[in-house]
Amino acid sequence: MKGDSNVRGAVMFPSLVIVVLLLLAFLSNAPVGDAIWLNLPTSGTKCVSEEIQSNVVVLADYVVVSEDHGHTPTISVKVTSPYGNNLHHKENVTHGQFAFTTQEAGNYLACFWLDGHAHGGGDVSVNIDWKTGIAAKDWESVARKEKIEGVELELRKLEGAVEAIHENLLYLKSREAEMRTVSETTNGRVAWFSIMSLGICITASGLQVWYLKRFFQKKKLI
Repeated sequence: MKGDSNVRGAVMFPSLVIVVLLLLAFLSNAPVGDAIWLNLPTSGTKCVSEEIQSNVVVLADYVVVSEDHGHTPTISVKVTSPYGNNLHHKENVTHGQFAFTTQEAGNYLACFWLDGHAHGGGDVSVNIDWKTGIAAKDWESVARKEKIEGVELELRKLEGAVEAIHENLLYLKSREAEMRTVSETTNGRVAWFSIMSLGICITASGLQVWYLKRFFQKKKLI
């Protein structure tokens, strides 16, 4: 029996190593950000938004891509917070970058539009490399500062990803609690409104019966 336990332990150890290596390989090959393509109209604005919780690092690069290779049109960019605060605003640019740390939770909006002057007439697109949270972290600087590399660095990335998921779950839990409170408050108000409406209807019906009874008595119909 002791020999069987040693064999099982020897088999489980390589299996665990394989699982960890596969997980690290998946993490290293996983996309670290969202690449977005926006086709800009000749007039009007195209926007992209993302719901982000507070105290999250956001990093984005954008570049204009035009079918008219001889002339690259310029665009204007504006990024606003959920409460309308201006986080980034550029005009007459063909590429750029914005970075900030969120101060409040909600939808962060990035809007792009062509500048007023005419362009070559071809389709104009904007490529946006949008990164948030763990994806926006400069792991090369972390590796140089803490002198880590290889599997240890990948484990740090995995740890950061787990922390980000945990924080996101806490955020969703708090949002769920807020929505539940709002739902319960609304349900209570609707119940009171229904009771008041029923009471008003009963009172109005009683007054109508009383009025009709007096009317018929005056006319000596009853």
